[in-house]
Amino acid sequence: MQTNLVKEFANTTEGQEAEAILRACVHCGFCTATCPTYQELNDERDGPRGRIYLMKQFLEGNEVTEKTRTHLDRCLTCRSCETTCPSGVQYGRLVDITRGLVDEKLERPRRERMIRWALRTIVPKRALFTPLLALGQMFRPLLPEALRSKVPPRQATRPWPAARHERVVIALAGCVQSAATPNTNAAAARVLDRLGISLIEASEAGCCGAINYHLSAHDDGLDDMRRNIDAWWPMIEGGAEAIVMTASGCGAMVQDYGHLLRDDPDYAHKAARISAMTRDLGEFLLQEDLSTLRPAESSGKVAVHCPCTLQHAMKQNGVMEQVLRKVGIGLAETRDKHLCCGSAGTYSILQPEMSQRLLGNKLKALTIDNPDRIVTANIGCQLHIGSKADRPVQHWIELLDR
Repeated sequence: MQTNLVKEFANTTEGQEAEAILRACVHCGFCTATCPTYQELNDERDGPRGRIYLMKQFLEGNEVTEKTRTHLDRCLTCRSCETTCPSGVQYGRLVDITRGLVDEKLERPRRERMIRWALRTIVPKRALFTPLLALGQMFRPLLPEALRSKVPPRQATRPWPAARHERVVIALAGCVQSAATPNTNAAAARVLDRLGISLIEASEAGCCGAINYHLSAHDDGLDDMRRNIDAWWPMIEGGAEAIVMTASGCGAMVQDYGHLLRDDPDYAHKAARISAMTRDLGEFLLQEDLSTLRPAESSGKVAVHCPCTLQHAMKQNGVMEQVLRKVGIGLAETRDKHLCCGSAGTYSILQPEMSQRLLGNKLKALTIDNPDRIVTANIGCQLHIGSKADRPVQHWIELLDR
C-alpha cells in the first residue's frame, strides 16, 4: 500500500511504525472472512481492510470524525485478521497506535470519557476493584438480572502450596482474575507443585498494562509494565525459569513488553528478557511429563473455548486441547473457533450490543455437541461466557486440580 503520512506523524516513532504496517497491506481482503464485526455488519468500514483505509486517511492528514472513530471503536482487536493475513500485517499494533492519536485529536463526549476513566481507575487497581466486586457479590441476589449476570459468584479457594521446589516459575496475579476467580492461580500452583515446580507471585506486580494501553492511555500502560518488571526482576535474577500466564490476555500483553519498551534505555533489556520468558500455562505444561496428572473428577464432555489472545496473539492455538487430551479428558465438538466471544477486555462494557451478539453466536458454537462444561484460558472470556451460559464455565487448569 502506498502511503504519504503528514510530517506530524511521519517524524515520530509511532508514525513510522504505523506507516511500515500500512505498506505491508496488499488490499486482498482475506481478513474480512475472519473478522467478527464484518461478519455481523457486512460493512467494509467494520472490517480490517476498511479500517486500515480509515487509519491511512487519518495519518495522511484527512480530518477525523466521530464516524471514523465509531468504526475503530467497534473493532475488538481480536487479531483474527492477523492469523488470516498472508502479508503479515500487524493490525493490532496499527489500531493501538491510531486510536491513541485519534483520541489526542478528537475529544470524546463527556459520558465516554467518564466511563473510560472509571475503567482505567478502578479495574487495574486491586485495592479498589476487589472490595467493589465483593460488595456486588454480597448484594448479587438483589440485583436486576441484567446487572446480576455481570457479577460472578464468589469463588472459594483451596490452599496455595508452599514454595518448596528447586524449579520456580512466576505467575501474575493480575487485577480482575485475582478478585473474581482466585482459584485459577491457586489451582495452577497445585498442579505445578505435583510436577515438582513452585509457582510464585510478586505482591508488587499488578495489572499487565492492557487496560490502560488499549484504552489509549499509553503512558499509563507503559508505567504498569515498568512496575511489573521491577517486581519480577529480583525473582528472575534469583533463578526463576519462566513467567507462566494463566490469563492469555495478560500473556499477550507481557509478550509485547519488549517491543513496547524497546526505546526505554532503563527497561529495554529487561523488557525483552521478560517477553522472551513469558509462556502460556498450556504451552509450559506441554514441555513436562504429564503422566502423573489425571482429571480432578469426572468432568464429562468438555467444550474448549480458545481465547483470541491465545490463538491469534500468543499463537498457541490448540495447546489447551493437547493438554486435556493427554490427561484423558473427553472434548466436545465446537465450531467457529476463530471467532471472538465478544469479551475483548473492556469491549463488553463499551460496546455492549455487539458484544452480546457475538456472545450469543459463541455460545451456540460451543454447545452444538451438548457439553457438560465449558473451559477457557482467559479471565475476561470466562466471565463473559459464564454470564449467559447454562452450564459451568471455568479455567481449564481447574480440571486437573485434585
